[in-house]
Amino acid sequence: MDVLVCVKRVPATGGTIPLTPDGTDVDTRNLGFTIGPHEECAVEEAAQIVEHHGGSATVLTVGPPQADEQLRYAMSMGIQHGVRVGTQEGETAPEATAAAIVQAVRTLESEHRRFDLMLFGTESADAGNAQVGIRVAHSLARPIVGGIKGIELHPEDATARLRRELPEGIEVYEVPLPAAVGVREGINLPRYPPVTGRLRAKRAQIRTIEPELEPGGLRRLRLRPPPEAAQDPVVLGHGAEAAKPVVDKLTELGMV
Repeated sequence: MDVLVCVKRVPATGGTIPLTPDGTDVDTRNLGFTIGPHEECAVEEAAQIVEHHGGSATVLTVGPPQADEQLRYAMSMGIQHGVRVGTQEGETAPEATAAAIVQAVRTLESEHRRFDLMLFGTESADAGNAQVGIRVAHSLARPIVGGIKGIELHPEDATARLRRELPEGIEVYEVPLPAAVGVREGINLPRYPPVTGRLRAKRAQIRTIEPELEPGGLRRLRLRPPPEAAQDPVVLGHGAEAAKPVVDKLTELGMV
């Protein structure tokens, strides 16, 4: 079972994301970088699939040389191969990102056999466009289902059973392999990379593929931070008369 998992280098922040003075990009001067939670779960899922079914897993990202750090982190979790599709510094539009991945996949598959499964995060942690996986699967004529929180593989008949959770219940899809899957956070609990994995990833060779991208696609005009939601304090009552409103509010919050 050969698996390809695609990740994106995104700013690591738990608070307000700073913007450049012209508002056209994220100010990354004081930010670290990581991969998003959906994609980290996709990496863990790829590692588990190879552990259970054999084969190999490859992690791929589209980005500048600095993105090698995210590839090595994924490799320290148990991924065997790393591939970076080179681009210039800065954000790449979903169309260009998908086109670059498609070129890289065709190059890799021309040298070896096809990937049985391609894993993506359902959406990136920064832009949240939720387009790249769908565009790649369409270009490669492979089925894709997004928002997946359960994967069951059946190599004997070359199918996969995919589970998606909804407020109304659970949807189950059966797709032929090769296929693509958009993974959602919660499908698994990503492992903490062991020291041996980090050392192996540090020494591993990362392959670089330079795509030939055509101009066009989305063009970013401006970013705007979301408005801060300011809430005034609400007085539920004074003295004994506040008891019932407090209990009602705690019940509403599911705390009692």
